[in-house]
Formats: sequence, C-alpha cells, structure tokens
Amino acid sequence: MNTLPVIAITMGDPAGIGPELAVRAADDFRWSDRCRFVIYGEPSILAEAARRWTHGRLPEVVSAGTLPFAELEIGKAAARCGKLAYDALTLATQDAIAGKVAAIVTAPMNKYSVNLAGIPFTGHTERIAELCGCRDFVMMQSSGRLRVVFVTTHIALAEVPRQVTPGRIVTVAKLLDEVIRREGVPHPKLAAAAINPHAGENGCMGTEDETVTKPALAALREQRIDIDGPFPPDTLFIESTRERYDGIVSMYHDQGHIPFKMLAFNSGVNSTLGLPIVRTSPDHGTAFDIAWRGVADPGSFYAAIDTAIRRA
Repeated sequence: MNTLPVIAITMGDPAGIGPELAVRAADDFRWSDRCRFVIYGEPSILAEAARRWTHGRLPEVVSAGTLPFAELEIGKAAARCGKLAYDALTLATQDAIAGKVAAIVTAPMNKYSVNLAGIPFTGHTERIAELCGCRDFVMMQSSGRLRVVFVTTHIALAEVPRQVTPGRIVTVAKLLDEVIRREGVPHPKLAAAAINPHAGENGCMGTEDETVTKPALAALREQRIDIDGPFPPDTLFIESTRERYDGIVSMYHDQGHIPFKMLAFNSGVNSTLGLPIVRTSPDHGTAFDIAWRGVADPGSFYAAIDTAIRRA
C-alpha cells in the first residue's frame, strides 16, 4: 500500500508556463520517496508538455475539461483557458477538502482570462477561501526566514484605506505568529509596516497609523504577540531591519510584493494561511512571453512543492 502523501498540482493557465512546470516537477525524482503527484488540468495539453519535457512519465491526471492542444493559443489570454484553469483549481480544492489529496500546489492563472470566461475572479487565495468557507485567511510569501503577510491583497489601491482595519491587522498578525510557531520558532518576533509614508510622521502625512495601526499593534501585544512598528515601509525591508524579525505584516499588495520579489523572486513561495487545507504556489505569474519554450525557471515552483510536502 502506498502511504506517501498525494500532492495535487493544478495546471494553471494552459497558455502560460504552468503545464511545463507541472510535468517537469512530476517527472523529477527528487520527490519520489516523499510524495506522489496528481495533476489537475487538460489531458491532451499535459500529454504534449510531457512529450516535450519529461522522460515520458506523466502521473495521474484529473480532467478539468477539454481543450485540444492544437486549439491552444499559446501566450494569449483566452476565455477557454481561464475556464479550464478555474475548474482545475475548483476540483483540486474540493478534493483537498474531502481529504483525497494532502496539499495543493497551484500553477499560475491569468485573472483576465478567467474574467473573460464570465467568472468574477481576483485570485487563487480568494477562490480557495470561498470554497473552504473561510473568512479569516491571509496570503503569505516566504523564502527562508523572510516571511511577509498581507492585510489586503487583490484590490484597487483606492480600496485599501477602507479595508485596513485594526481587527483585520490583528487577525493577519495572529495567523502569521501561529504558522511561524508551527515551523519551530517558539517566540516569533514580528514587524508591521505603516500605512502611510514615514508612518504618518505624527499625523503630518495622514492619521491612519495613529488611529488604525498603532491600536491594532497594542491589542496584539496585550495578547502576547511580540510585534514592533509601525515602521516606515521604505526602510522596513532593508537587511539591517528585516533580519531582526521572523515575519513582516504588510498593509497592501505592492507594499510587500515589490521588496519581496526583489529579494527572493526565484525562491519565493506563496501560501494561504487560515485554511483547513494546505495550499502553496510559486511567486510568479503565467509568463506568457516565454510560454511553451522550455525555458521556465522552476525554482519557485519546486520550493512551493517542498513547502507543501513539509506542511502536508
């Protein structure tokens, strides 16, 4: 009887680099004694990717629909690709909830392609949380000791002030503290970015850090969460500051994504915290410009698999 954990890989947008990464990962012997893979996607597209980039080994495939490879428009956003990627994600998540797979590693999707299919979609994180029935969840990017979580994710910048609340900051920081403890750090030390430049400079550049951020951090300290800040975002990620902390709370998407990707683009892993299942992904997009050329860097995708196996 095979007792290895089953790791689900979703193919992502078939017009991007997802199929290449999925089949190359499943064909790599480094995981042969640690897990077995199931890929969720389109069988003919995965078969073509396997023909090009593997030794002919393709694991079990769960079909999420039909899109013959001959009809695939490589490197272009398309409704059929978006629908296929969305359905693969949905099936894999449902199987994870049912306990059929131990974790999900999701290859990149194109949000525009999914929306072209008439499906409102802002990202993997939100869709998986919806399927799991979770309201308190958070996106985390990690590479080694560098861990960044986000109070808000895929929303317009104009919406950020309304959605950054003391309660949300507390929820996100507590989830970060919890996962770091599970990873073997008994007393995590956290840092929080400010909302405004220079942390508002005593109200000269906005009062949100006085009325929102600081009360949230005070509430966290009362709950024995060791967190400093709010720090001016432009200096929080420099080495002498970030190295003092086990995790960073970022208030909005680009505030944390830009420095993280500059520091760890090829090794970063995206995870969703607060779910009843394990989900990870690489820290990059569909890369339409290099799709189906066999040149995709698998570093971040392989790191996501390692993280999923470790947490499964």
